Amino acid sequence: MDAGKLGFEPDSVIQELGWDEDVDDELRSTIESHTGNELVDGDVVEVVDGVILWWRGDDGDLTDALVDATQDVAEGGSVWLLTPKVGRDGHVSGADIGEAAPIAGLSITTTTAVGPNWVATKLSTHKR
Repeated sequence: MDAGKLGFEPDSVIQELGWDEDVDDELRSTIESHTGNELVDGDVVEVVDGVILWWRGDDGDLTDALVDATQDVAEGGSVWLLTPKVGRDGHVSGADIGEAAPIAGLSITTTTAVGPNWVATKLSTHKR
């Protein structure tokens, strides 16, 4: 996966939320190599250029997670929602994402496969 396809620029600061042992470490490494920065966790107290949110169907309330994910994102930044592919444990339906995103103030712009087990859905923030 080319991290540039996710819209991340060199020198970007990307926040990672929802990490667990099942995440795609190759994708994480690719993002870090492309941006030149390590991914920062949810405890960061700075504005970030983008967020990757690993999310599984049993992780809780998706709308709440998306609202939380937008808290540190710069205006015009994106949240990439990473969910297990269809047929994988923890799959999240497109309908669930389509319902949660607008309530959280986000617009779905694109969905793409990233690696063998994950799908990434780009959610754009609205102008504030």
